[in-house]
Amino acid sequence: MKQIRVHGPNDVRLDDIDPPAPGPRDALVRIAACGICGSDVSYIHMGGLTKGPMCLGHECAGIVEWVGAEVTGTRVGDRVIVHTDGGESGSLGSGAGEGALTHELLVRDAARGRLYRVPEGMPLRTAALAEPLGVGMQAVNQADVSPGDKVAVFGCGPIGLMAIATLLDRGIHEVVAIDLGPARLALAERLGAQAALNPVETDVWAELARLHGTKPFRFGPTAATDAFIEASGSDQVIGDVLQNGRFGGRMSVVALHYQPVPTSFLMLLMKQFTVRGSIEYPERFEDPIELLARRDLSALITHDFPLEAFHDGLAVLEGSKDCGKVMITMGAE
Repeated sequence: MKQIRVHGPNDVRLDDIDPPAPGPRDALVRIAACGICGSDVSYIHMGGLTKGPMCLGHECAGIVEWVGAEVTGTRVGDRVIVHTDGGESGSLGSGAGEGALTHELLVRDAARGRLYRVPEGMPLRTAALAEPLGVGMQAVNQADVSPGDKVAVFGCGPIGLMAIATLLDRGIHEVVAIDLGPARLALAERLGAQAALNPVETDVWAELARLHGTKPFRFGPTAATDAFIEASGSDQVIGDVLQNGRFGGRMSVVALHYQPVPTSFLMLLMKQFTVRGSIEYPERFEDPIELLARRDLSALITHDFPLEAFHDGLAVLEGSKDCGKVMITMGAE
């Protein structure tokens, strides 16, 4: 069988590997769709997380082909989303022995409740958005927002777009999207963002003040934006938010920042600003699945490639910086 694996820095291959050998607590899932994640790109550049070849793929949905005797609540033929957390065996596609960029996935310890039923009528290609939606949703949770709040989302890649979808689903309508890519800004507007701003073309902070109003601060008024979600990965954004954000503001950082970021703790102190990191999912993994059932987010998938064309999909994700979700689709439905 085939599996996408990292062999070293910038060395990722479609390998032939032995078929999985499941145990009584495991399951086998025929993968229908698996997204390429920004973390996959990072793993490829760094050469993986393991000594040997590292399997990739964690944003997936498929059809159950086999279940062990100790796995309850799941039957052969069920359409499922796979939770990445494998417990002691590690996280799927992030250092574990398995990754979902393959046709047939061994789900270890499926008896622990790692398989979630896909809602009736939902395409598996759409269901594979549940994992990145969970990441974007948790970023919203960490921003501690409520209906009536005003929010700015920096970065409209898949996670930023998922955060915007979550905000709108929760009745938070004054949401401004900021990105350099016109296609990503168009996707944010299609979701229902209040405005979509390109920081090269627009004074973002002046526009936020116009859209959200202003709040007083001892050094002059600031935009009244209540919360910010940093999904861009730009170090400058963190400093800009602390410098220009309101007193009592909040920022959730979900983008990967691999190097230390200069931070004005004086501004953080004077504004009693709250900054929280976000990397996990909501406590209920059903939450993103239920949102997908309420709102059709399939338009966020802008590119599809077969497993054999993984490198073409990777090139789109890395080369354009202006796409939605790049999905590897494998036919099963």
